[in-house]
Amino acid sequence: MARPKRRRRPSKLPAPGTWAALMALVAFAYAGWIWLQENPQHNPWAPLDLRQERGWATAAKLELAREDMDECRAVLTRSEVAFTALDPSGEGECRREDRLTLPDLSLTPTTPQMTCPVAIGLELWRQDLAPLAEDILGSPIARIEQLGTYSCRRMYGAQTGNWSEHAIGNAIDIAAFVLEDGRRISVLDDWDDEGERGQFLRAAREAACKSFGAVLSPDYNAAHANHFHLDQGRPIVMGFCP
Repeated sequence: MARPKRRRRPSKLPAPGTWAALMALVAFAYAGWIWLQENPQHNPWAPLDLRQERGWATAAKLELAREDMDECRAVLTRSEVAFTALDPSGEGECRREDRLTLPDLSLTPTTPQMTCPVAIGLELWRQDLAPLAEDILGSPIARIEQLGTYSCRRMYGAQTGNWSEHAIGNAIDIAAFVLEDGRRISVLDDWDDEGERGQFLRAAREAACKSFGAVLSPDYNAAHANHFHLDQGRPIVMGFCP
């Protein structure tokens, strides 16, 4: 006996509303892609450039640079920040694989050796400090006085305990800012000033918290009465900025 022929069911096309939703989704995705191209600071796939405004993706890109020396130096090159790479140096806990200097940054009395993440932090901080000095003090910054980056020691010079970030040059201590008009704004002398000097120093400290993993000031303890300690020992998003 012949089998009865099956009736073909008419194929179901997506409802008009489904097509409209799909088209809207495609249009939204395309608009988002265009927006990310125009706003690379928010684009997690765009290379980090320190000249760009900070965005949603900046913290993740900074963390990648903090963990990868080659990527970090590529960021400096891409951002047109001049640096001089140095050979590794030291032994044990004080072995410095990542050493460089920033010849164009006005740090005195000497040009210190530092890690690449510290260099990135200083460049970002410099960009933030410039308008703060103009707005609060009415003069550009001519140079920044620093107390050093590298010191092969444990924290606070103790015989035991954790090693300082200074042991690998992953920190810098800042003592004062000298303005182009000759004024000197000192952490030791002006931190408690109730006028523009103290206002600037506190604004500078807050700005540093956006660019360094740890920022210690006179508010932290007496050991930091005369300087800001800035280091890159932890991610900025988990920063320590008391």
